[in-house]
Amino acid sequence: MNFGERLKILREKHEMTQAQVAERLKTTQSYYAQYENNRRPMPFERVVELARLYGVSLDYIGGLTDDINRHW
Repeated sequence: MNFGERLKILREKHEMTQAQVAERLKTTQSYYAQYENNRRPMPFERVVELARLYGVSLDYIGGLTDDINRHW
């Protein structure tokens, strides 16, 4: 699973729209969609914000582990 797919799965698991996540990241829905479609790299600060939002580790959101419950 690539980074964009993982973002989409997490967003849908938390029953959020792209627009809601984009608002949280202080960006637009269309810009956020580019992250999910792997058309634009996501700045690290935004990755950290999403890990906090979804309650997952950076290792999980970055694809280094598939254990969604692993926290440091």
